[in-house]
Amino acid sequence: MDKFCERLKELRLEKGLSQAELSANTGLSQSAIAFWENGKRVPNAQVVITLAKYFEVSTDYLLGLED
Repeated sequence: MDKFCERLKELRLEKGLSQAELSANTGLSQSAIAFWENGKRVPNAQVVITLAKYFEVSTDYLLGLED
C-alpha cells in the first residue's frame, strides 16, 4: 500500500489540489484522504476506482502494480 499512498499524494499535488479540494471534487471525505496518504487506512475497491477515474490513470498504476 506504500505505493498507493505515494501515488495518491503525487497525483493530487500535480493537479495543485489540497486534500479538501480533492474531497470536494470526488465526494470522498478529507479525513479519509489524509488517512490514505499517510498509510493509516486502506481504501476499498470502489474508492480506488473513483480516484483512478478522477486522475485519469489505471487502478493498477494507482496501486503501484504498473508504472
